[in-house]
Amino acid sequence: MSNSYTQNYIQFIFSTKRREKILNEKYNEELHKYIYIIAKDRKCKIYAINNVEDHMHILVSLNPTYSISKFIKELKSLASKFINEKGWYNTKFFWQEGYGAFSYSQSQVNTVIKYINNQKEHHHKKSFKEEYIEFLEKFQIEYDEKYI
Repeated sequence: MSNSYTQNYIQFIFSTKRREKILNEKYNEELHKYIYIIAKDRKCKIYAINNVEDHMHILVSLNPTYSISKFIKELKSLASKFINEKGWYNTKFFWQEGYGAFSYSQSQVNTVIKYINNQKEHHHKKSFKEEYIEFLEKFQIEYDEKYI
Protein backbone atom coordinates (compact mmCIF):
# COMPACT_ATOMS: atom_id res chain seq x y z
CA MET A 1 0.00 0.00 0.00
CA SER A 2 1.48 3.33 -1.03
CA ASN A 3 -0.45 5.53 1.41
CA SER A 4 -1.32 5.39 5.07
CA TYR A 5 -4.77 6.36 6.32
CA THR A 6 -5.58 7.04 9.94
CA GLN A 7 -8.19 8.69 12.11
CA ASN A 8 -7.08 9.45 15.66
CA TYR A 9 -9.54 11.40 17.78
CA ILE A 10 -7.86 12.66 20.94
CA GLN A 11 -9.36 14.91 23.58
CA PHE A 12 -6.68 16.92 25.34
CA ILE A 13 -7.31 18.46 28.74
CA PHE A 14 -4.71 20.74 30.27
CA SER A 15 -4.71 23.47 32.86
CA THR A 16 -3.08 26.75 33.65
CA LYS A 17 -0.10 26.63 35.96
CA ARG A 18 -1.23 25.98 39.54
CA ARG A 19 -4.77 25.87 38.16
CA GLU A 20 -4.90 29.65 38.33
CA LYS A 21 -8.26 30.98 37.18
CA ILE A 22 -6.76 33.52 34.79
CA LEU A 23 -7.96 32.64 31.28
CA ASN A 24 -10.09 35.65 30.43
CA GLU A 25 -13.15 34.96 28.30
CA LYS A 26 -12.59 38.12 26.25
CA TYR A 27 -9.45 36.54 24.74
CA ASN A 28 -10.93 33.10 24.00
CA GLU A 29 -11.82 33.70 20.36
CA GLU A 30 -8.36 34.99 19.44
CA LEU A 31 -6.61 32.24 21.42
CA HIS A 32 -8.78 29.51 19.88
CA LYS A 33 -8.12 30.83 16.35
CA TYR A 34 -4.39 30.74 17.03
CA ILE A 35 -4.59 27.18 18.33
CA TYR A 36 -6.50 26.17 15.18
CA ILE A 37 -3.60 27.57 13.14
CA ILE A 38 -1.06 25.61 15.21
CA ALA A 39 -2.98 22.39 14.52
CA LYS A 40 -3.54 23.15 10.84
CA ASP A 41 0.18 23.85 10.33
CA ARG A 42 0.81 20.31 11.64
CA LYS A 43 -1.87 18.83 9.39
CA CYS A 44 -4.07 18.07 12.39
CA LYS A 45 -7.77 18.93 12.57
CA ILE A 46 -9.49 20.45 15.58
CA TYR A 47 -13.14 19.46 15.97
CA ALA A 48 -13.83 21.36 19.18
CA ILE A 49 -11.98 23.72 21.48
CA ASN A 50 -13.18 25.45 24.62
CA ASN A 51 -11.90 26.61 27.95
CA VAL A 52 -12.94 28.00 31.28
CA GLU A 53 -10.77 30.14 33.56
CA ASP A 54 -8.33 27.38 34.58
CA HIS A 55 -8.22 24.75 31.85
CA MET A 56 -8.80 23.90 28.21
CA HIS A 57 -10.34 21.03 26.24
CA ILE A 58 -9.48 20.28 22.62
CA LEU A 59 -10.72 17.45 20.40
CA VAL A 60 -8.26 16.89 17.59
CA SER A 61 -7.57 14.36 14.89
CA LEU A 62 -3.80 13.91 14.92
CA ASN A 63 -1.63 13.65 11.86
CA PRO A 64 0.09 10.24 12.13
CA THR A 65 3.51 11.91 11.96
CA TYR A 66 2.84 13.49 15.36
CA SER A 67 2.89 11.68 18.65
CA ILE A 68 0.46 12.81 21.32
CA SER A 69 3.30 14.17 23.46
CA LYS A 70 5.00 16.03 20.60
CA PHE A 71 1.77 17.66 19.45
CA ILE A 72 0.65 18.86 22.89
CA LYS A 73 4.14 20.04 23.84
CA GLU A 74 4.34 22.21 20.72
CA LEU A 75 0.76 23.44 21.06
CA LYS A 76 1.13 24.48 24.70
CA SER A 77 4.53 26.08 24.10
CA LEU A 78 3.35 28.12 21.12
CA ALA A 79 0.06 29.09 22.80
CA SER A 80 1.94 30.29 25.91
CA LYS A 81 4.30 32.32 23.77
CA PHE A 82 1.34 33.83 21.90
CA ILE A 83 -0.44 34.76 25.14
CA ASN A 84 2.70 36.32 26.59
CA GLU A 85 3.46 38.28 23.41
CA LYS A 86 -0.08 39.65 23.46
CA GLY A 87 0.49 40.91 27.02
CA TRP A 88 -2.96 39.84 28.14
CA TYR A 89 -1.89 39.26 31.75
CA ASN A 90 0.22 41.18 34.26
CA THR A 91 2.43 38.16 34.88
CA LYS A 92 4.06 35.64 32.59
CA PHE A 93 1.56 32.98 31.49
CA PHE A 94 2.30 29.25 31.75
CA TRP A 95 0.34 26.05 31.25
CA GLN A 96 0.64 23.28 33.84
CA GLU A 97 3.32 20.78 32.81
CA GLY A 98 1.11 17.71 32.39
CA TYR A 99 -2.01 16.97 30.36
CA GLY A 100 -4.69 14.38 29.81
CA ALA A 101 -5.14 12.71 26.42
CA PHE A 102 -8.18 10.51 25.86
CA SER A 103 -8.96 8.64 22.65
CA TYR A 104 -12.38 8.23 21.05
CA SER A 105 -14.00 6.39 18.17
CA GLN A 106 -15.80 8.08 15.29
CA SER A 107 -19.18 7.21 16.86
CA GLN A 108 -18.29 9.26 19.97
CA VAL A 109 -17.09 12.43 18.25
CA ASN A 110 -20.40 14.34 18.32
CA THR A 111 -20.88 13.58 22.02
CA VAL A 112 -17.36 14.81 22.83
CA ILE A 113 -17.88 17.97 20.74
CA LYS A 114 -21.09 18.72 22.65
CA TYR A 115 -19.32 18.10 25.96
CA ILE A 116 -16.45 20.45 25.07
CA ASN A 117 -18.80 23.15 23.80
CA ASN A 118 -20.73 23.08 27.09
CA GLN A 119 -17.76 23.58 29.42
CA LYS A 120 -19.03 26.78 31.01
CA GLU A 121 -22.34 25.20 32.06
CA HIS A 122 -20.63 21.96 33.06
CA HIS A 123 -18.30 23.72 35.48
CA HIS A 124 -21.12 25.36 37.37
CA LYS A 125 -21.66 21.88 38.81
CA LYS A 126 -18.18 20.33 38.89
CA SER A 127 -14.64 21.54 39.58
CA PHE A 128 -11.72 20.88 37.26
CA LYS A 129 -10.30 18.36 39.74
CA GLU A 130 -13.60 16.47 39.98
CA GLU A 131 -13.93 16.44 36.20
CA TYR A 132 -10.35 15.32 35.64
CA ILE A 133 -10.56 12.46 38.17
CA GLU A 134 -13.80 11.38 36.52
CA PHE A 135 -11.99 11.15 33.15
CA LEU A 136 -9.08 9.22 34.64
CA GLU A 137 -11.41 6.73 36.28
CA LYS A 138 -13.66 6.40 33.21
CA PHE A 139 -10.62 5.56 31.09
CA GLN A 140 -9.19 3.33 33.86
CA ILE A 141 -5.97 5.32 34.15
CA GLU A 142 -4.02 4.92 37.36
CA TYR A 143 -3.06 8.22 38.97
CA ASP A 144 -1.51 9.69 42.04
CA GLU A 145 -3.83 12.16 43.79
CA LYS A 146 -0.95 14.49 44.64
CA TYR A 147 -0.42 15.23 40.90
CA ILE A 148 -4.05 16.05 40.18
